[in-house]
Amino acid sequence: MKAKFTVILRVEEGLVVAMSPELDIASQGATPDEALANLKEAVGLFLETASPAEIEGRLSAESWITQFETEYAPA
Repeated sequence: MKAKFTVILRVEEGLVVAMSPELDIASQGATPDEALANLKEAVGLFLETASPAEIEGRLSAESWITQFETEYAPA
């Protein structure tokens, strides 16, 4: 069985963090490629071991990624 997931990559504290918002699973690595490979492994392990109800509970029919702008006073 195959599935496609969204990945968000960002640098945090010197490491690249890869997160799948659909499953709420994250991993990290020294490079984007390493972080993505680690995330793929983590997602694979989750999908192999989680119950169908757990997987269905994390997945939704639609997901949106957007941005917004706000003003704030620096601390």
